[in-house]
Amino acid sequence: MNKKWAVKRITINLALNEAKNLEKYCQQTGRPATDVIRELIRALPLTKSK
Repeated sequence: MNKKWAVKRITINLALNEAKNLEKYCQQTGRPATDVIRELIRALPLTKSK
């Protein structure tokens, strides 16, 4: 399966406890942070623009 991505790189600033929570979650689940963050973004509720 070959996916082509239109990529936009972003940088985020996290508080130390936020970064630690993300790292811990990734270690517990065995998933990379990029996958976790993408999943969270996809789950954001969106409203239709008028």
